[in-house]
Amino acid sequence: MNNIPNKTFNEQVYEIVSSIPKGYVMTYKQIANKLNCRAYRAVGNALNKNPHPISKVPCHRVIKTNLELGGYAWDIMRKVELLEAEGITFKKIGYDPSKWIVKR
Repeated sequence: MNNIPNKTFNEQVYEIVSSIPKGYVMTYKQIANKLNCRAYRAVGNALNKNPHPISKVPCHRVIKTNLELGGYAWDIMRKVELLEAEGITFKKIGYDPSKWIVKR
């Protein structure tokens, strides 16, 4: 793993996520790849424990590799609202927003 000196795995994840611009998303896998690892679930666990405000670490901008929204610690509909406010649109498949797919 590409360790930045004196930074924990979670801090490295937060640093990467903080660089995602408004209107864009990144996958858990892409974040893990930037850390030279395959710890996709660990990335999700780190984001679930995000102690920072969304203005600093916008974890709502992280989605699954298949472009589904996945989960969100602060309620999936809040994730939808935040992404829509940034111009992200979805293909709404069924009633479960976690299964909605981000349109590219």
